[in-house]
Amino acid sequence: MTRKGSNFAGLSVAITTPFKGGEVDYDTLRTQIEFQIASGTVCLVPSGTTGESPTLSHEEHERVISAVVEAAAGRAKVMAGTGSNSTAEALRLTKWAAKEGADAALLVAPYYNKPTQQGFYEHYKAVAEAVDIPICIYNIPGRTGKNIEPETIARLGEISNITMVKEATGSLDQASQILATTNLTLLSGDDSLTLPFMSVGGEGVISVVGNIVPKDMIALVNAFNAGDTAKAQEWHFKLFALCRDMLGIATNPIPVKAALQMLGRDTGDLRLPMTPLDDQGQQKLRATLVAYGLL
Repeated sequence: MTRKGSNFAGLSVAITTPFKGGEVDYDTLRTQIEFQIASGTVCLVPSGTTGESPTLSHEEHERVISAVVEAAAGRAKVMAGTGSNSTAEALRLTKWAAKEGADAALLVAPYYNKPTQQGFYEHYKAVAEAVDIPICIYNIPGRTGKNIEPETIARLGEISNITMVKEATGSLDQASQILATTNLTLLSGDDSLTLPFMSVGGEGVISVVGNIVPKDMIALVNAFNAGDTAKAQEWHFKLFALCRDMLGIATNPIPVKAALQMLGRDTGDLRLPMTPLDDQGQQKLRATLVAYGLL
């Protein structure tokens, strides 16, 4: 079966938003984009959680989307993070992304206000009907406080331009139910679950670790797609500790920014309430990067 969002299969990278002196560092952002395109990344995902979207002003959020679309220049797809717990704000951001030429929009489930399942449905339906670009539902109850149930996702999948789901519940059962009951393309929201999700019909990942080793994540996806499950497992186990550190040492994107700083690719600056990785976390992360062969 060809699924609705199969043109976004493979590696998408949830890119960080570089900061310098408290401001968005657009020069470093462009460097990161060139690195991803040279690596073969299918899709860039700016202004999501990894991009510290909750601390971007409305103007910065829009400008980051525009800057990534402009820098990518059609060489990679752009799926702009445009979610909000206010439907009106999500509408405004998604319309902006569509106007600026983004290829799709990633909308995190409305957080904190914990809508009913009908509320989730109406929220996504309102946004999808206002734009022509494909919409990816981002379900991450660990951050938002509430799960979008598979039955609700199935209803949303009947809307023509809702084509993808970024599945970050950590549940293989939920992923399986979505794949069994919808024609949506399922993308893993957890790097370490990319291979398990692909084994039941997922088509790729929206990745954090891809900021560091995009070619290795591409190699995992390509090996599985080529039917070489042994090679895909090799990559899975090589990547596993690094993937877990991105989420396990501290809240994303604290570890990935620390790693990029250690690798000389970013200042590592964060915006409050995110704070730098502590000494114990730095030591653990450095040891993982050394073991991986990056340092």
